[in-house]
Parts: sequence; structure tokens; C-alpha cells
Amino acid sequence: MIQLGGSLVAVALLVAFTAWLGVARPTPPLDADAAKALLAVEFPDHRPDAIWIAADGAGMIARAGTLALVLWRRGDGYVARDLPWSAVADLKPAKGRLAVRVPDARPVFAVADDAWPPRELA
Repeated sequence: MIQLGGSLVAVALLVAFTAWLGVARPTPPLDADAAKALLAVEFPDHRPDAIWIAADGAGMIARAGTLALVLWRRGDGYVARDLPWSAVADLKPAKGRLAVRVPDARPVFAVADDAWPPRELA
């Protein structure tokens, strides 16, 4: 019983400590500088030709030759994947949203209008 009580107290202290630190914090929307910094970290071997940031700042798509470099917000961080550019260029937005299929997820990006790809990526 003493060991069980000690474990309960330890878990309660850890939960209280993480709540006090504010570990789960909102991720700010992407801007041009943040997008370039994320691309440099996630895709150090690629030099993007053009970058498009979603209308809500929750993700971005960059074009690097025949590749599409895709970043989107997940939790309090960002997830990065690369796809063939043709898979992204052939997408059709609907109701201001663009759904991209990657092998392990389906991120949705907010687009300002239903024209895809935008001029900066074309």
C-alpha cells in the first residue's frame, strides 16, 4: 500500500508540474520566416523554388523541382513529408480546403480561393 500511495503521489506531482509549465502551448501561425526556418530544418538537402503558406497559417507547401515539400501543424509542432509534385499539382480544392494525401495522414490546407496551384507554385 505504501508503494501504491507513493506512485500515486509521484504521478500527481508530474501532472501538476507539466500543467504548471504549460507544456501544451498553441503553435503560432506560419509566416514566411518561420516557413523558411522549418524547411531548412526538415529538408536540409532541398532548396525550394517557391513556398505557399495556407490561408490560416497552419501549413505550407513548397516546390523543389519535381518534389512537393509539405508541412502541416499537428499538436504543438509540425509534420513534414515530401511527395511528387504531380500528386499535389493535380489536386482540386473544395469549399476553400485542399486535402493532400500522404502515406500516413490526410492534412487539409485552407486556400484563399479555389484556384490551384497558386501562382507562386506554378
